[in-house]
Amino acid sequence: MTEEQPVSESVGVYLRFRRVFGDGSSRSSDARKRAKREPGSSAPFGNGRDPEGLGSIVDALTTRLGWSSPLARSELLTSWADIAGVETAEHSAPVGIDEGVLTVRCDSTAWATQLRLMRVQVMNQIAARYPDAGILSLRFEGPGAPSWKRGPRSIPGRGPRDTYG
Repeated sequence: MTEEQPVSESVGVYLRFRRVFGDGSSRSSDARKRAKREPGSSAPFGNGRDPEGLGSIVDALTTRLGWSSPLARSELLTSWADIAGVETAEHSAPVGIDEGVLTVRCDSTAWATQLRLMRVQVMNQIAARYPDAGILSLRFEGPGAPSWKRGPRSIPGRGPRDTYG
């Protein structure tokens, strides 16, 4: 029995491009040109001859390569102020997306509670603007509590306990 070797990232990218674009090494450049040429395609305004905008070309390429979901996620993170509102965005920021869960860190527990109440509106905005992002739910976190384990207020040993008794 042979165990499969882990594929390096560069090999994985090469194999993905090969699946998407096909293997061009088996044909000569002339054969590729003849295969792409359609009868009547030399007409000035035939199919595929009209110029396209750069935006539509990039959109088609990202869809073909499967990049639309990561691009939508990064765009969602950068446009948090448009989704939640300017005042709310001043007191909250998206931390990351993990398995379809958008985590948002808030300045206080009051802002986290307010955003929890606004969860439906925020999810509707995300679903309408970024459907490719794949956001399934939202998680709002308040600030972390301070730790007194280290620093000037720490006490060595067990610490203050109820010793009466």
